[in-house]
Amino acid sequence: MKTRKTSLTLKSFQDIKGLIKTKPVDVPRKSPLIPKAPEAQPSPEPDETLFAKAMEGVTPIARDNCTQKNVEITFPESSREKEDAEVLEKLTELIERGAGFNVCDTPEYVEGTGYHIHPEIARRLHQGEYSIQAYIDLHGFTVNDAEEVFEKFMKWAVMSGKTGVLIIHGRGLSSPAEPVIKKSVVEWLTRGPWRKWVVAYSSARICDGGAGATYVLLRDRPVSKRFKTSRTMNPRGRNRV
Repeated sequence: MKTRKTSLTLKSFQDIKGLIKTKPVDVPRKSPLIPKAPEAQPSPEPDETLFAKAMEGVTPIARDNCTQKNVEITFPESSREKEDAEVLEKLTELIERGAGFNVCDTPEYVEGTGYHIHPEIARRLHQGEYSIQAYIDLHGFTVNDAEEVFEKFMKWAVMSGKTGVLIIHGRGLSSPAEPVIKKSVVEWLTRGPWRKWVVAYSSARICDGGAGATYVLLRDRPVSKRFKTSRTMNPRGRNRV
């Protein structure tokens, strides 16, 4: 048997070491991996095409013996829509007729009572349970002029036996800070000489001017000194003007 000869004969490890030093071995480098491009997906068919394929072979039902009828469906009214309708109705009544508006529920409301008078009297006065026999309008006056007119009117009222009067002073919407005439009227009723004549006072109802006017209930004679106490009148207005 013949032995195949090679051009390289190694005798020892020393020969291998020398071979490596003299003839470096080239190591083939791997080529970088290139990702494959994603395959193009076929575009979906239109809905019309899919519907046409699904309806292939379908026969329409004959309508010769059918009676067509339009049915009206009434949906139940939601609670939110019902509440909105009620609010709109109340708002309309408030704007057109003032229904549902209470002056006593506003911060502009004022009321007070005289010596030894139950606060219930002021509430009843505001509700219109007492007759109003005369009124004075202080619109457009300065404070000094308004006080002069107020004094003359109150003297005339007590001398003529009036027990219920109305003082129209406005709401002071044009005043930069507070309703000046309105505040002055309450002071004249509670701190001036007229406090001994006043049974009670309160803001008027909306039909008589609302917070822009004040009812005053008067005594038929002034309170005597022995009937007075050290306390002053009892103003109970929310803003206590």
